[in-house]
Amino acid sequence: MTGKKQVKPTQTQLDWLRRGLSQPGGKLPLFDTNGKQISEKTVKSCIDHGWAAPWFDNPIKPDWLICKLTDEGRRVATSVADKNA
Repeated sequence: MTGKKQVKPTQTQLDWLRRGLSQPGGKLPLFDTNGKQISEKTVKSCIDHGWAAPWFDNPIKPDWLICKLTDEGRRVATSVADKNA
């Protein structure tokens, strides 16, 4: 990331990214642990930072953005997780 300022994820973003670490293919959840839908702002921000990527379209709920971790997202989630351990 030469010339780009490194951005740290917010706690909300980090919580969401970490949940993808244990999922097949790095699938990121649509809902938080309380059953509330993940904010579109959180999802789009993580995509903009390169931490998540759209995975596939949901034909039943086309407005839901199904995402997976990118390699950078996995790195961010694990490196920050290691520092907080």
